[in-house]
Amino acid sequence: MSLMPAIVFAATSWLPVLDVPSGQPVEFYEVLTDTVGDEKWARFRFLAPEIGRDAGTVDFAQAEQDLEHLCTEVALPYLVEYELEVDVVAVTLLDRPVAFGETDPDATQFIDVFRVNAGMCVWEGL
Repeated sequence: MSLMPAIVFAATSWLPVLDVPSGQPVEFYEVLTDTVGDEKWARFRFLAPEIGRDAGTVDFAQAEQDLEHLCTEVALPYLVEYELEVDVVAVTLLDRPVAFGETDPDATQFIDVFRVNAGMCVWEGL
């Protein structure tokens, strides 16, 4: 994996608060691209304060549907619009901003990985 993914787009104004199946407020944070082995990855990161371990009201079981929804409804159209060809999409929900590759022991992050196949997000189960 490259140590410094390229920031394709980072701005919370790109999208409004997003509607997701759990009903929690989710806001776009950033998109990063990099290479893992021989595969091109796009990492879509979203702020979701409701997943916080101390005051959160949404657990991983509830947020898992949100991750797939964000891959299908946000990541895939984004890839088409910006003509990005990737093998894998990683979708992350963070309860607070954390720079990619940095650690924050107080932060909560939920991550799911999907293979892009025939214009669909196929869960990788990693």
